Amino acid sequence: MLGVARMMQQPVQPAEATRSAVSVKNLDIRFGGKGAEFTALSDVSVEIPEGALVTMLGPSGCGKSTLLRAVADLVHVSDGSISVLGQPPKKAREGRDFAFVFQEATLLPWRSAIDNVGLPLEVGKHDSSLPTADPQEMLALVGLKGREKALPHELSGGMRQRVAIARALVTRPRILLMDEPFGALDEITRDKLNEELLRLWQETGTTILFVTHSIPEAVFLGEYVLMLESLPGRVKEFMKVDLPHPRKLAVRDTVEFIRITAKLRALLEEC
Repeated sequence: MLGVARMMQQPVQPAEATRSAVSVKNLDIRFGGKGAEFTALSDVSVEIPEGALVTMLGPSGCGKSTLLRAVADLVHVSDGSISVLGQPPKKAREGRDFAFVFQEATLLPWRSAIDNVGLPLEVGKHDSSLPTADPQEMLALVGLKGREKALPHELSGGMRQRVAIARALVTRPRILLMDEPFGALDEITRDKLNEELLRLWQETGTTILFVTHSIPEAVFLGEYVLMLESLPGRVKEFMKVDLPHPRKLAVRDTVEFIRITAKLRALLEEC
């Protein structure tokens, strides 16, 4: 396992030389005005390799979701910088270089599954010269072939999240930002979607940033784990997960998996 300590000026990054999908340098994010200012993130620097699946762990309130939203150009940056595929987050957002999957599926209840998936192709600015995916193919990719006409209330919670993931992938984003997308699901459904997400990642090559509160989920999914500590939020460690691919749920019973989760649990207690 490769542990990389936090550095004040140099971004935390893997030892191997790879191109960065997201580059965060000396990032500060503060909320509120004078006399009531709150620092959510302080001096955060990290390099996310292109094509990697990075899970984000840390105690509640450490700024995991704030960092994800800053990458998505949804939160104002107070100091420092963020580069997404070599450009400012605003430009990456306008170019639809990334997509966001929230904890709730947020589907339009009056639209069928296929119509929800196709929604990003109907709204907002979209360069017609850029490649997009067929909504039906995306539904098949997430295992919902045959449920194209189903309305959200006719689908289980796990199925609705599959639709949300298919909707995020329909514009073929280079980066997928996921904020605890499986947190509200039962354990069996969550396990199945974890396996499905790994399969999608390997098939599409999309860079994924995945926020979770679950240490086993972070280890099972992550090629790297980014650990944040709180008050204010800052990088505790950026760790490579040396588990082979493809991964099946049985890997969670191995000595190496248990060793990695134990190390992360100890780090989390320090945060």
